[in-house]
Amino acid sequence: MGKPTGFLEYERHSNHSVPPKDRVKNFDEFHPPLNDEERKKQGARCMNCGVPFCQSGMKLDGFVTGCPLHNLIPEWNDEIYNGNMHEAYLRLIKTNNFPEFTGRVCPALCEAACTCAMNGYAVTVRENELYTIENAFANGFVKPKKKGVPSGKKIAVIGAGPAGLAAADTLNMRGHSVTVFEREKKIGGLLMYGIPNMKLDKSVIARREDIMRKEGVEFKTGIDIGKDVNAKEILKEFDAVIIACGSKTARDIKAEGRDAKGIYFAVDYLSEATRFVTGETDKLGIDARGKNVVIVGGGDTGNDCVGTAIRQGCKSVVQLEMMEKLPDARPVGNEWPRWPKVCKTDYGQEEALAVFGSDPRIYKTTVKEFIKDEKGALKAVKTVLLEKKEDEKTGRFVMSEVKDSEKILPCELLLIAAGFVGAEDYVTKAFNVKKGNRGNIDANDEGYKADGKIFAAGDCRRGQSLVVWAIAEGRECAKAVDKYLIEIENM
Repeated sequence: MGKPTGFLEYERHSNHSVPPKDRVKNFDEFHPPLNDEERKKQGARCMNCGVPFCQSGMKLDGFVTGCPLHNLIPEWNDEIYNGNMHEAYLRLIKTNNFPEFTGRVCPALCEAACTCAMNGYAVTVRENELYTIENAFANGFVKPKKKGVPSGKKIAVIGAGPAGLAAADTLNMRGHSVTVFEREKKIGGLLMYGIPNMKLDKSVIARREDIMRKEGVEFKTGIDIGKDVNAKEILKEFDAVIIACGSKTARDIKAEGRDAKGIYFAVDYLSEATRFVTGETDKLGIDARGKNVVIVGGGDTGNDCVGTAIRQGCKSVVQLEMMEKLPDARPVGNEWPRWPKVCKTDYGQEEALAVFGSDPRIYKTTVKEFIKDEKGALKAVKTVLLEKKEDEKTGRFVMSEVKDSEKILPCELLLIAAGFVGAEDYVTKAFNVKKGNRGNIDANDEGYKADGKIFAAGDCRRGQSLVVWAIAEGRECAKAVDKYLIEIENM
């Protein structure tokens, strides 16, 4: 807890935001932090609530409430309030390998479950977390940690996203020899190539990589297991293998004209933008400049596409969402501490409102046809309204087309941000591991084991999810691998 009466004395103050019309001029992060004294007040708002739902990570109505990492939130909020920043840092890293990532991109499940949010505004938990870790870096608290007693065991981690990095970091500290294989030139997975630089500056990832290398983790980038290296060789060389390759198979749109030039998956678009912004390439492969952009998908990835397209200088931007607009206030039955099922206006939509004067989102709408010009390039899309109807055979509600509701939208660049449907086949086939009905690697929650000495963690096992869940999965998978190695050693 912070100050016993802090939540009564101090209002919630979030980090300020650079005005939308100014921040769209570049790809820089746009939330300057509060000063130290103001941040202490925000730590003081953490009340002595008795039961801190913020760190519970339990399921209510199918949604997780509170932090999946079970971060010791009241404890480090108290340390922030008292100015004990080294102690705050030590409490923070007990449960989270990479708070500099979650402090930037997590949707803050913890804040939704904060007791202060029951009748007011939640504690600024995510920003307090980010303040703590960045203060730790600035003051030299973050140093390469001493590795545990060498075990003599070798572990391969396939994929350097948040799950793979968390697993590698945890196992390395246990004394195992860890090698991380990544097919891209740089580590980070979607942290690097899926999340835009204005949300997560890529120097933050490089900073963490440098620390992990100094701690003994080996990174081999530009190597695609299953293509460049045979999976059998990996299994022969290493005592355990963790597949953490993400859920990279994108969900497509089946509509007439799908072969038109100018249609891309969102993750490919965002990856190209990052490569250009970071100097990995000097040519922008997919450019929104001067184009009418339509984005299919109303989630976080779709919002990232909106913000990126505006920064590239698009002519217009529209975001299509199949489902109906969520209410602006909590509906009955969705009371605290459940995750609030309300409409959220994110940074990309804020920027569209500022630049173009309107919210880019169109609800209950999808693409019915892609319209090509004489050269086969996309020039427009035909959309159709959707309505919720009950399927007579299954009894389930489905979205059905509304008759005579078609509209034509000008469009030279369409981005599909409709989510992902599982791990890529060539990886799972290379390691001969089974996939479940949803396309994810079949590995249970307890042992994370897929087959023999093969384990799986993150989106490839869980399905498309949050960075905080990927880190949690990586940590738990590491524990399972460590137990497995100890058991076979003692057999």
